[in-house]
Amino acid sequence: MLGHRHTQASHRAGISRRSFFKTGVAAASAAATIGVLAGCTNTAQDTADTAEPVNVSEDTGTSVLDTFTSVDLPYSASNQWTLPLGNVLHPAEGVWLPVTTAGASSNPMVVASAFSTSSGELKEVVTKTVTGTTTSVIYSVACSDSVYAWVELDMITREWSLFASAFSNGALTGETKTLWQADSDWDPAPVACSGTSVIWQVQPSTSGSKTAETSYCYLWTVGSSDAQAVVESPGRFATSPAVCGDWVVLAPRVRASEGTYYGVTAYTIADGLQTKVDQLVMPASVKPFRACRMGEKFVVSVEANYSSGGLLGNMGTYIGSSDGSDFLYLSREPFECAAAGKNGVYFIKSRSSYIVVNANDQTYSVLSSVDRSVDYGEYPARVGECNTFVTFSSVKDATTGYPASVIVRTFPL
Repeated sequence: MLGHRHTQASHRAGISRRSFFKTGVAAASAAATIGVLAGCTNTAQDTADTAEPVNVSEDTGTSVLDTFTSVDLPYSASNQWTLPLGNVLHPAEGVWLPVTTAGASSNPMVVASAFSTSSGELKEVVTKTVTGTTTSVIYSVACSDSVYAWVELDMITREWSLFASAFSNGALTGETKTLWQADSDWDPAPVACSGTSVIWQVQPSTSGSKTAETSYCYLWTVGSSDAQAVVESPGRFATSPAVCGDWVVLAPRVRASEGTYYGVTAYTIADGLQTKVDQLVMPASVKPFRACRMGEKFVVSVEANYSSGGLLGNMGTYIGSSDGSDFLYLSREPFECAAAGKNGVYFIKSRSSYIVVNANDQTYSVLSSVDRSVDYGEYPARVGECNTFVTFSSVKDATTGYPASVIVRTFPL
């Protein structure tokens, strides 16, 4: 149970007046502030049910590019839309995708929007900050088809706030709630949404005065007056929360008394992340860059080469079971989300394009970026299991050679 220990941890973390517990801040006049629910937590400090670290020897994994057969891409875009330059899509599970849109002027600098993968419509959702200060901007956004969340950041003080509201058909439909507020000792919260729930992580900044503090993952559901701390990490989480079908994948620190270990863990969304479905503990000191779970397999990317850790200690993207068996790998520098797809098919970003891996028939193909896209190519707007893969890219004008628009493409799977 979390209970009193969580309350102590929250005050010890220095959030105090900027947290759930008091509303004497600028945002409180514009948004209702929720409370912390003292309840059960899947604590990463309890190593009794933590899996053993996975060490895969370098000669037992299967290299996709060396072993699988190269084939023509079996997928084609069903829709392609053009958006104004300055729109950045973010991964989400539903029809509506969260978008940060460049403002027409410095006020607002950024608008929180939503894009429909059904109609191609782009709607502005939050056009001005709730905090209302001239130095605050909308920093990041997340949504499902039922809830929208956004982080506002003060560019001078680095104080930040997390807000959320019920959401439907591209518009907020409920009262805006203040989910969290903190100062520069704490990183702006990585956020994900699923169904009517918002999941976020509060963790100390690496440059602040609270670097030794514990991190927590919280969950709030539309209609609730309380949020709940659901996962604890003795140190920073390695990855942002990733919604993958029925699960949320987190990577808290585990086995803290033994060294630096990260447990890539899938939790069930239906019961508020109270059930740990599966866990892959990385080798000592190896930090995952991105992680998700598709079917019975974890997909984990590593962005650096380590001097130890076996196969997983090398830069690349890995697909395998938590027991260390049957690992496939793509030995290229990872970009953004670990993978997206379904039924043994994995879209993995590789430089400006994607390697599309079919683990069922042991083939791979290449999804190339659209013509005139900028050097980094197309980025994914899906992560984990999905029925439609979505990409977006900034595209150059054919005459001037300068970026001029954003192309969004959808690929039914």
